[in-house]
Amino acid sequence: MTESLRRTAIVTGAARGIGAETARRLAEDGFAVAVLDLDEAATKPTVDTIVSAGGRALGVGADVSDADQVQAAVRRITDELGAPTVLVNNAGITRDNLLFKMPDSDWDAVIAVHLRGAFLMTKAVQKHMVDVNWGRVVNLSSTSALGNRGQANYAAAKAGMQGLTKTLAIELGKFGVTVNCVAPGFVQTEMTMATAERIGQDWDDFVAARVAQIPVGRGGLPGDIAHAVSFFVSEGAGFVSGQVLYVAGGPKA
Repeated sequence: MTESLRRTAIVTGAARGIGAETARRLAEDGFAVAVLDLDEAATKPTVDTIVSAGGRALGVGADVSDADQVQAAVRRITDELGAPTVLVNNAGITRDNLLFKMPDSDWDAVIAVHLRGAFLMTKAVQKHMVDVNWGRVVNLSSTSALGNRGQANYAAAKAGMQGLTKTLAIELGKFGVTVNCVAPGFVQTEMTMATAERIGQDWDDFVAARVAQIPVGRGGLPGDIAHAVSFFVSEGAGFVSGQVLYVAGGPKA
């Protein structure tokens, strides 16, 4: 039995898209996986896929921006799957708008889910990692952290994820815990489809416009991001911490 088979991973925002693909990939790597999302019922397809392939998975509903719900979720995961020593902070939302049109509530919601959520989840899980002197935290940022029109809230949150990553890497390193960040570029998901719909652009045209700017000549897929996460949580990545990996098909956002 490999080390990963004795370990439990939590992936937030794992009902669909990048989170779901990451949960499936970590299950293939041998982890028991807690598939966490706001709506527990929505996690069922991801859980069923993992279980049908012979893995162990648990669907958990929680609002990552709510401290009490986070604590309850981590207790349940510990009881049912085992103490979590891998955490992927993927949960996120968009509320895009130009600054002068952006309601305060949309700023607050995006910061709460991304940044407060990552803070609360990591704070709740880190004790389990420290106890065994081993852990992996991967935070999801974005190329939008470098700035993106109409995304002041999202860009600020994703830039914040990078600062959080580097600080936690410094604080937790002596306990055998690495903390790294994956920053996707354009990835074809339900979230980016919603963006195309919001701005009134045909999906194929939307994709083509972005692919034209990507050196490798294609859009990203959730599996591309899951592969990067898989590396960061592996045994072999134990000397890699505090890093931001842009997975964007080229050197530019």
